[in-house]
Amino acid sequence: MKYDQIDGNLFIKNRKNFMAKMKPNSLAVFNSNDIYPISADSTMPFQQHRDIFYLSGVDQEESILVLFPDCPKEKHREILFLKETNDHIAVWEGEKLTKDAAFETSGVKTVYWLKDMEKIMFELMTQCDTVYINTNEHYRANVETETREDRFTKWLKEKYPAHAVAKSNPILQRLRAVKDPIEIDLMQKACNITEKGFRRLLGFVKPGVWEYEIEAELMHEFLRNRSKGFAYTPIIASGNNANVLHYVVNNQKCKAGDLILLDVGAEYANYASDMTRSIPVSGKFSKRQKEVYNAVNRVKKDASKMLVPGTDWAEYHKEVGNLMTSELIGLKLLDKADIQNEDKDWPAYKKYFMHGTSHNIGLDTHDYGILTEPMQEQMVFTVEPGIYIPEEGFGIRLEDDLVIQKKGEPMNLMGNIPIEAEEIEDLMNS
Repeated sequence: MKYDQIDGNLFIKNRKNFMAKMKPNSLAVFNSNDIYPISADSTMPFQQHRDIFYLSGVDQEESILVLFPDCPKEKHREILFLKETNDHIAVWEGEKLTKDAAFETSGVKTVYWLKDMEKIMFELMTQCDTVYINTNEHYRANVETETREDRFTKWLKEKYPAHAVAKSNPILQRLRAVKDPIEIDLMQKACNITEKGFRRLLGFVKPGVWEYEIEAELMHEFLRNRSKGFAYTPIIASGNNANVLHYVVNNQKCKAGDLILLDVGAEYANYASDMTRSIPVSGKFSKRQKEVYNAVNRVKKDASKMLVPGTDWAEYHKEVGNLMTSELIGLKLLDKADIQNEDKDWPAYKKYFMHGTSHNIGLDTHDYGILTEPMQEQMVFTVEPGIYIPEEGFGIRLEDDLVIQKKGEPMNLMGNIPIEAEEIEDLMNS
């Protein structure tokens, strides 16, 4: 891996927290992701399943974690099954985890090779009553591919049909939503790498550059700072492209007078950052662009202050909608008649700000978190209001990543990344 080794105490603590929520005499299984094929012998770059990573730190394919806190054999209360490494694999693919390296990474003492999994699982399944399977129940999930986790679950339920089945996901949704200080440090590193990329851009962007050239500048800076690259598909949207919320082709020339909406973020050690900035191609905002920019920035600042323990996510979005409505009236994009005649299920402000303001972020860009429960200390949320005006040829969104504090305003992991319009202009023209 490119990143520095993570303190194994994080994974020890995460497993302890998960096992404390399990039913008596139950067992839980977590699988790595597949390496997905493209065509012929080509594959996509490997991305580890975030749940097994969260619980073990193991960042390679063909890995299985088993947790059985009530197992009669103490050594089988935590088990890792790994792809067996050898000299041939080391030459052709690079070194895989040895048993000693797996212990050093994860803190799991009992490590077996994957070829022994079925035999040992038979012993474990005769000793437990309930098995936790790991399903993807994220509110945005839309998975058509059968995953390695799916195949394992199918095999397990067919081979052991008499066992009770429970779900790991509700436990993980709560645990992963509240970040450990080690995790926040890793996210801060991801944000710091994003800052370096953004500052690099401010001296690079000028009329005539292509959106993909900007993407390349970011990738250069991310890789040289020990990131694998983007935490999600980057949006480099100049001019009216900014009004396409998930514009990702990044293939247009940036024209003088236009704005560029940059929704980009580096990953670090599988942890995501998620930043949006809107900058002027020519290095200076027009009067109207700056009016809209500052309106978005005001909404962002006020919305950020609401991220405190106890806040209800749905009510928070209603309050942000009220803030945005006031700004849109001030910009003469809405009037009082629009508000009076609005559909309560799709308020008038949604014409110009049609997406949500905040989502959980962590190991996934849209991370785990139960949005029907109040916000808690050490949760990390984005704040990303925007105003999109196709008829004026531009859209503006601003976004930072914030950690909810026990008291007071949240801590901004992107507090060092330039955001004020005048500061961006000064840096682009220095």
